[in-house]
Amino acid sequence: MKKYLLTTFAIVLPLLNFAQEATTSEKIDAAFKEYTGWFVEGIFYEIPFSDTYQIPWVLIVLIGGAIFFTIYFKFINVTGFRTAIKVVQGKYEDIEKHGADTLYGDSTPNEGENIIETIRDEGADGEVSHFQALTAALSATVGLGNIAGVAVALSIGGPGATFWMIVAGLLGMASKFAECTLGVKYRDVGEDGTVYGGPMYYLTKGLKSKGMGGFGKVLAVVFAIFVIGGSFGGGNMFQANQAAAQFTKLFNFESDNAGMYFGLVMAALVAVVIIGGIKRIASVTEKIVPFMAGIYVLAALIILGANFTLIDDAFALIFEGAFSGLGIAGGLVGVMIQGIRRGAFSNEAGVGSAAIAHSAVRTKYPASEGIVALLEPFVDTVVICTMTALVIVITNFDGSFMEYGVEIKEGVEITATAFDSVIPHFSIVLTIAVILFAFSTMISWSYYGMQGWVFLFGKGKVSDLAYKILFLIFVVIGASISLGAVIDFSDAMIFAMVVPNIIGVVLLSPIIRNELKKYYKAINVKKEAIEEGADDLNEVL
Repeated sequence: MKKYLLTTFAIVLPLLNFAQEATTSEKIDAAFKEYTGWFVEGIFYEIPFSDTYQIPWVLIVLIGGAIFFTIYFKFINVTGFRTAIKVVQGKYEDIEKHGADTLYGDSTPNEGENIIETIRDEGADGEVSHFQALTAALSATVGLGNIAGVAVALSIGGPGATFWMIVAGLLGMASKFAECTLGVKYRDVGEDGTVYGGPMYYLTKGLKSKGMGGFGKVLAVVFAIFVIGGSFGGGNMFQANQAAAQFTKLFNFESDNAGMYFGLVMAALVAVVIIGGIKRIASVTEKIVPFMAGIYVLAALIILGANFTLIDDAFALIFEGAFSGLGIAGGLVGVMIQGIRRGAFSNEAGVGSAAIAHSAVRTKYPASEGIVALLEPFVDTVVICTMTALVIVITNFDGSFMEYGVEIKEGVEITATAFDSVIPHFSIVLTIAVILFAFSTMISWSYYGMQGWVFLFGKGKVSDLAYKILFLIFVVIGASISLGAVIDFSDAMIFAMVVPNIIGVVLLSPIIRNELKKYYKAINVKKEAIEEGADDLNEVL
């Protein structure tokens, strides 16, 4: 481990001396803008529906896909919710580990491509539990979007944006179910038990099974390129940059090298985790995410409790603004766009990234993890984003710190002000939360990017290490320089992942439906066996 860290820092330090010069940073930014501006503009191009309203086409694809999956899978985002809770609690762990046919005499063959029946320790394929897979995926989405992004959305769309944010989260649950089911269905399992999964694999193998192998291969390669770029930028440099900014602001560090030192420490901590692979990533995220999300939600509940009489007024303002627009941000459609955009971009449903983390779960039934995954947009958007919005709306009834309809840039500061108004100095805790969320996002995105990397360049220790060293270099650089157009490009790459992913998932929807039927049948077999056993016991008694 020490050798890897020393090698990384030996490479990084000369680069930083070069990158930290103001003129050099500006040149990097200008070069990126010149050569990649067309790509950024293309991905975020807004389709004009009138002189007032423009909707990014990628948002239409995201929400359109979510609506299709919601209807096609018969509102799985509602009907599958209770089952998802039971799966996370381990209620069906026995059938997922051994198969319902083995334990309860299910006559249905448990067939599925690359879903091998046995593995060491008599367990199902996979490296992590349902809960660990869920927290690993949540760690990549819960963070700045929930804390800062909500404030930005409210500043533009007003309180009504909250309603459409919730709608986007509920619809996104169906997208997460679909893509994560496929992630497990078509994953690769190495001889050592290491799992390789995600859109790259279900686009190639899934579409090949439908006679579209060439098309699937093209989509998979495009997705892999985008996920690597996104992991270096939005999933790494942006997180490191924002965490460093919050850290230096909290402790009033004025040194020009403060960002670099912070980046070196952060890179060292990230290295300790990511060198160990998904098992170590999952073991860290299952502690950080629930802990920090718990503190954040608890603080929000304290504020809401202290202002209990204002909650109904806040919801009234949210619903009124959702359908009237309150004359701000372009009226109804403008408010709708802001809320749906923030909700969809926060939970990443349809992007395909979460399918990579969920692919590593231990189970014989792919749909079991798809059902677990639908909890992710609910927690991220419906719960955490809504709580943030309620706190801001309630504490800003007098318009003391934010004027609706006037866009803000620093969302963290607005959210911190809202929390500080009831819980003094909570902004310190919020800063720590931002840093920890940024850390958890980085380690999860390192796994996403590495999966794309090994898909393109091959599996093996050398390939893995090459990617991880590059990732650590970008952690330090991200914390040290002004990003500008660099992060615009990397963000565009993340949302470009939507295109190949949604196309593939829609085409493979019949396979997902079959997997869902298979899992529900296995659950029913267990229930019937238990009921029969209870009846037999009653007869004896």
